[in-house]
Amino acid sequence: MTTASFSKNTLHVIIDMQRLFAEETAWHTPAIANILPNVLALSQARPFDTVFVRFVVPQSAEDAKGRWKNYYRRWSSVTLDELDVAMLDLVAPLAAIAGPGSIVDKETYSVFGSPDFSARLQGSGTDTLIFSGVETDVCVYASVLDAVDAGYRVILAADALASGDMKSHAMVIETLAPRLSEQIEILSTEAILNLWRD
Repeated sequence: MTTASFSKNTLHVIIDMQRLFAEETAWHTPAIANILPNVLALSQARPFDTVFVRFVVPQSAEDAKGRWKNYYRRWSSVTLDELDVAMLDLVAPLAAIAGPGSIVDKETYSVFGSPDFSARLQGSGTDTLIFSGVETDVCVYASVLDAVDAGYRVILAADALASGDMKSHAMVIETLAPRLSEQIEILSTEAILNLWRD
């Protein structure tokens, strides 16, 4: 089956490519270094059609909402009481190209939990979302399922996604996402760049 070109209303959504995951923290995701060139290539190709999403942690576990308190009690080393706030910044190559208004912060796994993201989509005519970043099996997949439920055309940039647990990454790419093959397309960075033309 031939993959259709992307519409002019396509948005590249980069999930959590931050120092928090790239550097030596409790959430270090070593594979982020492997995917960075592909994430960078996608964002450099269409910088004005790219959103950079950051996972923002609370000051302390007690500042979190509901069951997130338990979560951050487990991961207290990544709360702002313990972590330098600069660790929430995008990794350097992406920070250098992120323009004004292109960064979206979220406190949830899914980017759809961010009012700023929802506001950006409303009225923009966006009909296609390309996902890259980390972690495939957590924040990316949560966002993907919300995008599917909202009716967007969803593209996973397979070689621009990674997880701290690459077996879980493979489970999403090879098993879970293909179950929704009518709604989720899995493509390489090269294929996306070839299809994403003016």
